[in-house]
Amino acid sequence: MKKIFLCCAAGMSTSMLVERMKQSATSRNIEVEITAVPVSDFDQIITDADVILLGPQVKFQLQSISSAAAPHGVPVAAIDMMLYGSMQGDKVLDQALSLLENAQ
Repeated sequence: MKKIFLCCAAGMSTSMLVERMKQSATSRNIEVEITAVPVSDFDQIITDADVILLGPQVKFQLQSISSAAAPHGVPVAAIDMMLYGSMQGDKVLDQALSLLENAQ
């Protein structure tokens, strides 16, 4: 099962987006594990992650996190602010799945 991590400042608003993404995955019969974590937990999750998405509030760390994730073969991207703000879990799930597909 693929593991998607959403990293943000504290994990609060991102948890709501995770629930929407899980609903979308369930309705489409896609088996993925989706978890929200604070960006400060990056070092603990990198070896378990298949893809990492960053919330808009930590987008400024995209370059450093991408560089740290590259040796592990883990793609990293920022979540579009509009998709995040409107909690479009289906579209954010599509983004994560696309990153997974391109990484293989």
